[in-house]
Amino acid sequence: MARRSGVSVATVSRVFNTPEVVSQQTRQLVLDVAAEIGYLPNESARTLATKKSNMVGLVWDTDHRRPGWRHPFLQDILVALKSALSAHGLHLLMLAPDQSPGQSRFLRAVQRHNVDGVVIIDNGSRDPAVLALADAGVPCVALDLRFTGPACTYITSDNAGGGRLAAQHLIERGHRRIATITGPLPTYPAVERLEGFCQVLSEAGLELAGSPAGDWYLESGYTAMKELLSTDPRPTAVFAAGDEMAVGALRAADEAGLRVPADVAIVGFDDIEVAALIPPGLTTVAQDKTGIGTAAAESIMSMLTDATTPLAPIILPTSLIIRGSS
Repeated sequence: MARRSGVSVATVSRVFNTPEVVSQQTRQLVLDVAAEIGYLPNESARTLATKKSNMVGLVWDTDHRRPGWRHPFLQDILVALKSALSAHGLHLLMLAPDQSPGQSRFLRAVQRHNVDGVVIIDNGSRDPAVLALADAGVPCVALDLRFTGPACTYITSDNAGGGRLAAQHLIERGHRRIATITGPLPTYPAVERLEGFCQVLSEAGLELAGSPAGDWYLESGYTAMKELLSTDPRPTAVFAAGDEMAVGALRAADEAGLRVPADVAIVGFDDIEVAALIPPGLTTVAQDKTGIGTAAAESIMSMLTDATTPLAPIILPTSLIIRGSS
């Protein structure tokens, strides 16, 4: 290839690894020859030479009991994250943890694949093996997890603000017996949404009419709603801290022969696609799913460019979308 281009082997290497140091004319000549002969650079060799893999690892430690990949809210975030990384020539790699016990099982995966940085999706456990990534100085961006370290930041929604929006809406609709189905405590989003919700109720002189916990998924919302509907007097309004749980709550209300919202109002959180489609249309607190994924990609790219400058956390606003369920 170097002979055919009339340049040195070192120049060819620079074209593919550090193109900014090569003149545009020479760079185009080498690229034209590469296209002509169908040459593709060896990514393993490039990684060894540059110490960069152009890969961002994804750490998502859901266990077999939690179908995390199937949650529509997280799917939307992943699509935005992957799209933003791909636009800058970066690849997203799901990291399988090392099977040996101990705090380094994710760190070993990072080192084994030589990834440049890591995006972490909270599994709610504050796993020491996840926290060890921060201690090791790996550039990390966490989603919905307050993450600190020499090269770490986090992206989240205004969860507390969203909880306040839901409470204010239900109070304005005249409800006084108001319950909530929380997310899994003590995960950060669940705690923040509950605190924001309870703050507004307290300011209005109201107490929760129940607060069973769910796990973000439909069946847990169904079970929690059945529990709430068995109380006497039952609540006239329920805030589910996630839309999938709200859909489960709607199903339980329907089975109980209750009209939504005439007998019981229901508000969710997330604004997943089904929220607008399921009758009577789910009122929900919307998160900027695309914004979260894009912000995560931009943050990790910024740290890869300059790992010495700490990045401030990004908290994206939420908004209330009113539909027929309230």
